[in-house]
Amino acid sequence: MTTPDPSPRTSSDPTREPVLEVKDLSVSFYVDGEWHAAARDVSYEVHPGEVLAIVGESGSGKTQSSMSLLGLLPPNGRATGSAKLKGKEILGLRGAAARRIRGQEISVIFQEPMTALNPVYTIGFQIMEMLRSHLPMSPNEARERALELLRLVEMPEPERRFDNFPHQLSGGQRQRAMIAQSLACDPTLLIADEPTTALDVTVQAEILKLIRDLKDRFDSGIVLITHDMGVVADMADRVLVMKDGRIVEQGPTRQIFNDPQHPYTQQLLAAVPHFGTHSRQPVEPDPDPLAGAAAPAEPVLELTNLVLEYPKRGSQPAFRAIDDVTFSIARNEIVGLVGESGSGKTTIGRAAVGLLPIHAGSLKVAGVEMAGAKAKDLKPLRRRVGIVFQDPGSSLNPRFPIGESIGEPLQLHANLRGAELSRKVEELLDQVQLSRAMRNRYPHELSGGQRQRVGIARALALEPELLVADEPTSALDVSVQARVLDLFQELQREHGFGCLFISHDLAVVEMLASRIAVLHHGKLVEVGPAAQVAHQPQAAYTQRLVAAVPVPDPDEQQARRAERDALIAAGGAS
Repeated sequence: MTTPDPSPRTSSDPTREPVLEVKDLSVSFYVDGEWHAAARDVSYEVHPGEVLAIVGESGSGKTQSSMSLLGLLPPNGRATGSAKLKGKEILGLRGAAARRIRGQEISVIFQEPMTALNPVYTIGFQIMEMLRSHLPMSPNEARERALELLRLVEMPEPERRFDNFPHQLSGGQRQRAMIAQSLACDPTLLIADEPTTALDVTVQAEILKLIRDLKDRFDSGIVLITHDMGVVADMADRVLVMKDGRIVEQGPTRQIFNDPQHPYTQQLLAAVPHFGTHSRQPVEPDPDPLAGAAAPAEPVLELTNLVLEYPKRGSQPAFRAIDDVTFSIARNEIVGLVGESGSGKTTIGRAAVGLLPIHAGSLKVAGVEMAGAKAKDLKPLRRRVGIVFQDPGSSLNPRFPIGESIGEPLQLHANLRGAELSRKVEELLDQVQLSRAMRNRYPHELSGGQRQRVGIARALALEPELLVADEPTSALDVSVQARVLDLFQELQREHGFGCLFISHDLAVVEMLASRIAVLHHGKLVEVGPAAQVAHQPQAAYTQRLVAAVPVPDPDEQQARRAERDALIAAGGAS
């Protein structure tokens, strides 16, 4: 374990009394008659104005060790050891004593605001409820304070959003509402559990800037739980690395990134894609940001002035999701499609596999025109197109063993049965590096990375000419993501399919794609070689997008943050 540096890189002062002291904390769960350890002998301190990042893979004990501080373990969980908040023991508090701590002294920004916020109450009511539960306030005073908090977190149109329900807000707006709620009582300690996992890089950068500013304003300690090493480089003063429930290394951020001591930390950092390092900078950028949209020879996917609309529903008018988009993908080529949530990325992917009708323009898949195509026309085409969904858990039938899920396309389209089907399923399992014995397991018995491999195997079962990969690694830990991406590249070289790779992770796209297409509000703003888009983006929106990507290097990230702030100041918020 590395020795803490006496001089963290921000204004936090280790000579001041720590906000939080955790010593020999252990968390375990009672399952099937036995206690199973989730965290063992965890010890650390958090000082005022300091950000401590806890990193590690899923199951390493990051979240459970932090939730135990607030007594938020499930009924079959228990925590032992010590946790002192400003010198007072808080571990094991129950009832009114625990409620006084929660929200007022310690607040949590949960990973998924949609499930953490109450869907039947407005945002404003939930912030007011927090205030009136802990502070002597009248309804009018609580309302004014709630609006002040929404302005503090830069919520657009706070007076209108005050009366919105969670489902009426975007992901970034919901996260801002949760941050406003968590800061309502000026907490001493803030626990941020994967606060930006589901956010686009531009929204993520805004949320991280907001948390940094608020931390300095309130002088609070922050425990940041994440597997995104770019976010760690951006935010953290110190880093604590966990594996299998134990701390394997901790130290100042620069020391952990520049001179990791433990083999697991070295492996974790080696697995992180570093934006800007996978493509060489082009000598001469193309002055036309849409020049790369020209059709290559033998396109397997060809969009020409494509328009996609969602039809009018009740009082909701028709929504134009894609407007006049033109680009194409050749065989053996991977094209990355990037942009913020709501930009139309997944809409194009769904249209490419025949799940959405074409409103105007042309979309050709393997030479077949999708505009006006009937169901009988699409069935033979679907064996030439595969899709890997973002969430493999919900896209696999929970009642089918994975062998049946992989074999189902072969039964429907290739009419394989018996020994021949079994042999083909085993070949596919071999290709995605899964044990043949797993064919009889159900999806819930597999890890996220294993389920994603099953999704890839199923998509490749019919050897498609086009593969649509929709955020296939967004929910994976960095080490699992690295293995899945290596596998993806190997399979693409072996099968030679054209691929539309949809993602908001530009580092992953740069690693895989030969060209990158950038969408913004349904319009194509730039298409070009990966190196050009990464190093010399031409469109103003692409420049903001590229500047917002966090990189796993504290010094470089500090410079990138300054560059992004300058772009926002020059051109408006992203």
